[in-house]
Amino acid sequence: MNTRLAHLECTKCKTTYARDSRWNLCPAAGCAGSLFARYHLTALDRDAVAGRPRSIWRWSELMPIEDPANVVSLGEGGTPLLRAERLGARAGFTDLWFKDESGNPTGSFKARGLSAAVSKAKELGVKAIALPTAGNAGGAAAAYAAKAGIACHVFMPRDTPRVFPIECERYGASVTLVDGLIDDCGRIVAARAKEAGWHDVSTLKEPYRVEGKKTMGYELAEDLGWELPDVIVYPTGGGTGLIGMWKAFDEMEALGWIGRARPRMIAVQAEGCAPIPKAFAEGKAVSERVANAHTYASGLRVPKAYADYLILRDVRASGGTAIAVSDDEMRAASDAIGATEGLFVAPEGGACWAAAKKLADAGWFERNARIVLFNTGTGFKYV
Repeated sequence: MNTRLAHLECTKCKTTYARDSRWNLCPAAGCAGSLFARYHLTALDRDAVAGRPRSIWRWSELMPIEDPANVVSLGEGGTPLLRAERLGARAGFTDLWFKDESGNPTGSFKARGLSAAVSKAKELGVKAIALPTAGNAGGAAAAYAAKAGIACHVFMPRDTPRVFPIECERYGASVTLVDGLIDDCGRIVAARAKEAGWHDVSTLKEPYRVEGKKTMGYELAEDLGWELPDVIVYPTGGGTGLIGMWKAFDEMEALGWIGRARPRMIAVQAEGCAPIPKAFAEGKAVSERVANAHTYASGLRVPKAYADYLILRDVRASGGTAIAVSDDEMRAASDAIGATEGLFVAPEGGACWAAAKKLADAGWFERNARIVLFNTGTGFKYV
């Protein structure tokens, strides 16, 4: 592997740590910030990547694995960017696209992050991982852990749709159903991981899931001829993909692959669980936990994202915004996407189309802007 990994850096206090360290969060007193992998961003020919297989690992210089024998892959990444002409025409959009992540292993974009996290865990000699999940991350973690020969412990809310625990169990994971929400599961994982010696791979509580997710940004740039779209509409639970793409854009600019222009990043949440839009509207740097969070879009039922400070930072830096849509709006949008584009999207994908229409109606962007909506998973898991 020809990684250019240099070190880890805290996103809060900027303290750096050795690249082979096993820190989950910044250990500096009172910090506990999320850690980012940083690379030697010297001259690298983007065209040299073109002939490589389309997976997240084609960007090997900008991924954190040192020995290729430690890569744990099921064929993740390289998902299509699809022009949504019929859907867009219905509402007057002229340059509308879907980044469709439903074809990833285990049916969602979570495969990207967990491939990277499990690969690095294997490289670091980890024997067991654990995580809280709203559904899709648990399935991905279980699948990649099975491939790696690593034990996996998954904690999810008891009312998570039944297909998700079944999927995790099929991959051989230990599944614990919890009376509560994903953050309640997270507290249990944090306590149990210390006792049992598990490696915690919770969202942005370790440095490597974001590295897998950032590859969506690289793929977008490449597929659009190394010009970024005007707007990215992204369903935001833990926010790893939004944060990861913003990180990718900075890396690409440092490499000379793209210019300084950036998309306006739109964070979309559900009305029953909308801490980010509330904090954004109030000008706050962090969000408040939502009590009694509810939505049928499991991936959006995150009462408070751990790295909310990064989500809000990146949305503001982009000139973007945060918006909430109702479950009924998601359902109607998902139906419209299926009927016009032949995509059976997860409700999170429907949320993005509902949000785009609301923002266009409010005059927030022009309908001739190049807009990319993210469908983060397959609708089959919500049947």
